[in-house]
Amino acid sequence: MIAKDKPDALAHRQVVRPIHLKHLDGLGEKLVFAGPFQDDAGQSTGSFVVIEADSLDAAKATFARDPFVTEGVFGDWQVSRFALTINKSQGR
Repeated sequence: MIAKDKPDALAHRQVVRPIHLKHLDGLGEKLVFAGPFQDDAGQSTGSFVVIEADSLDAAKATFARDPFVTEGVFGDWQVSRFALTINKSQGR
């Protein structure tokens, strides 16, 4: 999922973040990685989340339950298939 926060959503994001993290934790081994997009000041402006799912529809359903979606933090979000081709993140 690639998501962009609504304008001026930072305070709301911080309130919703604990239940968002609980949701992500509940995905168990299906969660591959996740993290926020940030502006030049280091403030969160959106999210990038990768999960393993049986289908694109299953992934969309999982993300539709994310508290950042259901509680209105994100102004826009999309889900696409993703194929990891190059991975140089190990050990960083």
